[in-house]
Amino acid sequence: MRKLLSGSAVTLPAATALILALSAMPPAGPAAAAAPSEDDLADLVTIKDVRRHLAAFAEIAEYNGGNRAAGTPGYDVSVKYVVGRLRKAGFSPTVQKFTYPYWLERSDPVMARTSGKGKGKGKGKGGGKGKAYEANLDFATMMYSGSGDVTARVIPVDVPAKGKEGTSGCEKKDFKGFDKGAIALMQRGKCTFELKAKRARAAGAAAAIIYNKPGEDGPISGTLGNPAKLPVVAPSHEVGAELVKAAAKGKLTMRVKTDTEHGKQTSSNVVADTGRGRADNVVVAGAHLDSVPDGPGINDNATGAAALLAVAEEIGELDAAGLRNRVRFAWWGAEEEGLRGSTHYVEELDPSDRRHIALNLNFDMLGSPNGVRGVYDGDHSLGMGATPPAGSAAIEKMFREYFEGRGLPTTDYIFNGRSDYGPFIEHGIPAGGLATGADGVKTAAEAKAYGGRAGKAYDPCYHQKCDGPKNVNTKLLDTNVDGVAHVTQLLAASTVAVNGAARTLPARRAAAAPMWSGGHLVR
Repeated sequence: MRKLLSGSAVTLPAATALILALSAMPPAGPAAAAAPSEDDLADLVTIKDVRRHLAAFAEIAEYNGGNRAAGTPGYDVSVKYVVGRLRKAGFSPTVQKFTYPYWLERSDPVMARTSGKGKGKGKGKGGGKGKAYEANLDFATMMYSGSGDVTARVIPVDVPAKGKEGTSGCEKKDFKGFDKGAIALMQRGKCTFELKAKRARAAGAAAAIIYNKPGEDGPISGTLGNPAKLPVVAPSHEVGAELVKAAAKGKLTMRVKTDTEHGKQTSSNVVADTGRGRADNVVVAGAHLDSVPDGPGINDNATGAAALLAVAEEIGELDAAGLRNRVRFAWWGAEEEGLRGSTHYVEELDPSDRRHIALNLNFDMLGSPNGVRGVYDGDHSLGMGATPPAGSAAIEKMFREYFEGRGLPTTDYIFNGRSDYGPFIEHGIPAGGLATGADGVKTAAEAKAYGGRAGKAYDPCYHQKCDGPKNVNTKLLDTNVDGVAHVTQLLAASTVAVNGAARTLPARRAAAAPMWSGGHLVR
């Protein structure tokens, strides 16, 4: 899972005092006093169901090397668990295998000053000259970095104004006059890490340093998407700004060393269709199933995977009117490796089958300990990130109206394509969903609305070993699961507001409806 926009707008109902009072209480369902109705999926899906799945994923990680990362036994057993639960619920799930590039570090990286003026402020040892920065504290190796041991002059590239994101390293002209063999120093922002590294390599850089942007804590935990041909490291904004100043004061040279390997690896998606619903107007609801190698990934993203599984187990209770559109549940593999599973799925579909996808819902990290109730910015009100396909605003509105009806605040979540909805919006498919925040920092306004601590990360265990069962805000998760169920049910009944598909067409029966298998519709 990637980023929440720091400082994003918080939408609050008028009665702020009531919201704050509610945030201190265990959340109630929209009809808590009434017995669950077969027509209300949010009542049928309980937090107890979700917690049972979270416990299973935690146990799988515990006995399989401490993680559920793609290409590991922990992931393979997680797939078997989801498949087994789906079959018990009456589905006929498909396991879609795919191959993607893998990457790993063979030894610890190095990022150190060898000369240059100015005092160092990072946490590593030494002063301005001869200062060694600490791996995973001051900097991290970018996933899919190449190998190399480079000592060279550092040249800042198109440095943005203080406090601004900028487009450092995104354009070819940024490297005009760049000295071949030097180390390119760039700030994160506006374009992909992969493009920045490619631009630097094309300009003759021997290594690249991509530092975090303002407002983001710590080094970057990111991926280049594909193997690079030069070492790429990613320090914190503090360290990056320090290096920019040092380079401006005098000739700055540094050593950058990475020791990596890459090859091909196999993983899989799990996909399951409802038996009823239009096969030419499919609602795809997805969550990634894999963790990072460093931990069990219970918030990121067992919460999303468990919520999706709990909804799938109950959706069969809806009648034909409630399932006019087919719902396709998907658990994506290798998201942490660069959205590999969802990308494979979308790109392997026949164009005609891809046109039958009405929209995509994505659920990635639903219980961050210091989190917010983030709704993807489908109406592009933030003016940042990817431009959402038409219909995405309607999905956002559905989530917002549901939570507002319960007196619960919501926050705009940047629509940047950096989770598994990304491949869908690239093909013009409307998308939306929920997330509660990763390593971004909670604002004072968000702390007032949701509780928690301002100035601290939404998830302090993001991509770490401590992302276990205790790293979940169960109250926040509970309300988010209700939102997942509610909006899934709305769209299963009608997607008119999203793609104009008529709601009056009768639902097809399972015996007559084409099913999805191996990336294609089987008729």
